[in-house]
Amino acid sequence: MKKSNSKKKYSLGLALSGGGAKGFAHVGVYRFLEECGLIPEIISGTSAGALAGVLFADGYSADDVEQIFTGREFSEFAGIHIPKSGLFDNKRFHSFLKQHLRAKCFEDLKIPLVVIATDLDKGQSREFRSGSIVEPVVASCCMPVIFSPVEIDGSHYVDGGLFRNFPVSNIREECEHIIGVNVSPLIAQKYKQTLWGIAERSYHYMFRANTLEDRLLCDILIETKNVSSYKTFDLENVSQISGIGYNAAVDAFDKYIDEQHMIVKVLTAKKDRFKKNDI
Repeated sequence: MKKSNSKKKYSLGLALSGGGAKGFAHVGVYRFLEECGLIPEIISGTSAGALAGVLFADGYSADDVEQIFTGREFSEFAGIHIPKSGLFDNKRFHSFLKQHLRAKCFEDLKIPLVVIATDLDKGQSREFRSGSIVEPVVASCCMPVIFSPVEIDGSHYVDGGLFRNFPVSNIREECEHIIGVNVSPLIAQKYKQTLWGIAERSYHYMFRANTLEDRLLCDILIETKNVSSYKTFDLENVSQISGIGYNAAVDAFDKYIDEQHMIVKVLTAKKDRFKKNDI
């Protein structure tokens, strides 16, 4: 991984992108990191990444998180109501987090967490690092129009992916090394010419477009290209999506190790050549 000239606050950071149910790939990646003994010292997350991140930061293992969501249905997290500010309210999701999170405030988490949401009133991205956990996480996951915005301190917040779907830059300056997991890579795919299909497609392109700069800030970038066929609210394939994340992590680390070996070979060759020139 990249070396820094000045000592940073954290040795290893983990950035988790948004992506709806594709975010279950974060679980597989975290399982791989657990097996390698690479537990992050800080986590940043947007939308699905915020949900996965808060559970990891709260001390849940990858197996725990997968078990929590396996066999559940979308209706357990959202209740349909008369459209005003969104097709679904977020009361059930709010209750779900309150039930499962042991920590109530950011300060109580085992691992520091940064949650990204969008201030809909001011039109800007905001990161949450302190205070109550539940509201910012719910806000970060609230896809506009689909879910009602969350009011925090007098402002209305929605999905953090509108401005920053892959929050690497939010913790880059604090970390010696960063592993980034992008479950929404920019891939063209078929979609249905329906109201929902077009809306989902549009959101995906918008969210993916603002990840390009953050991708370049990762020391190790893990992208789950094989999850593009899964729907945004797919809760029927949790273990399959998690498995894709695990395999993507293995591939990314193999690639990183190969690249480091190549760099060592090049540097060694240069060193030997300089020695010969000195003789």
